[in-house]
Amino acid sequence: MVRCFLFFLFLLLFSRKAFSQREMTVKEEYIYYAPRNISPEEAERIAIERAKINAIANAFGTIVSQNNSTFIASGNGKSQVEFFSLGGSEVKGEWIETIGIPRCITSFEKGMLVVKAIVEGRIREIISAPLDFKAKVLCNGTEDKFEQDEFKDGDDLYLSFQSPVDGYLAVYLLDNNRRAYCLLPYRNNTEGRVCVKCNIAYVFFSSKHVPAVEASLVDEYTLTCDRSNGELNQIFIIFSPNLFTKALDNDTDSLLPRELDYEDFQKWLVNCRKRDKEMRVETKYITIKNNNGE
Repeated sequence: MVRCFLFFLFLLLFSRKAFSQREMTVKEEYIYYAPRNISPEEAERIAIERAKINAIANAFGTIVSQNNSTFIASGNGKSQVEFFSLGGSEVKGEWIETIGIPRCITSFEKGMLVVKAIVEGRIREIISAPLDFKAKVLCNGTEDKFEQDEFKDGDDLYLSFQSPVDGYLAVYLLDNNRRAYCLLPYRNNTEGRVCVKCNIAYVFFSSKHVPAVEASLVDEYTLTCDRSNGELNQIFIIFSPNLFTKALDNDTDSLLPRELDYEDFQKWLVNCRKRDKEMRVETKYITIKNNNGE
């Protein structure tokens, strides 16, 4: 009996070690040659994102499908990227935390903008298939056909969302001034969390898509831009089947969502992801143009 128990304990400890998710700190560089139709700000964003994906691919390898035959990767050594069509779900890991501020060095070669991005952060291996959900950023309409990543000053913002499992959802917008705004939960939500049910197609930021008694609780958003050259914003869509509560933030005036510093938002998100291995974060990038700058 004792032998059986010890053997079972050994198998349990071995299986935990074999299937545990590895985490490590990485530093990566990536050089991006930007096409002429890409703005310098967008080029820096792309270079940083590709540096992150490269770091994960080099550490944990990739999952290559037939649709991505142009991507050449090895499980242990360096990865060579011929065409960057893969997204975060196709590398066998995820970016958990950025350490410091990513650096971008720009130059020009034969009239072409070249951006060298240097990033450092912590990554985590994905062993099982990640939880998948569908989220679309919508412009001036509440159907999926209105999905858009380019907005103009005065455009309305909506979000469609659907998950295969019950869970909890939060949405934040990061602006050019490194302020994080809590778009969801809404301002009048006193619980600090939003529960979503599986297989239901939600439309957020629209009072027409909730029961009449809840319409007054919905925050509807119109995007603005006072910069002549426009701005680039990030929308963080955070979902988990496990209970979590929004970050501690501050009330602003009646026209703006609750807000907090980007550094405080990142600390909250990193702590959430360290505690919850099932939490998924999807980042959408949107540009907002000033009508006067067209």
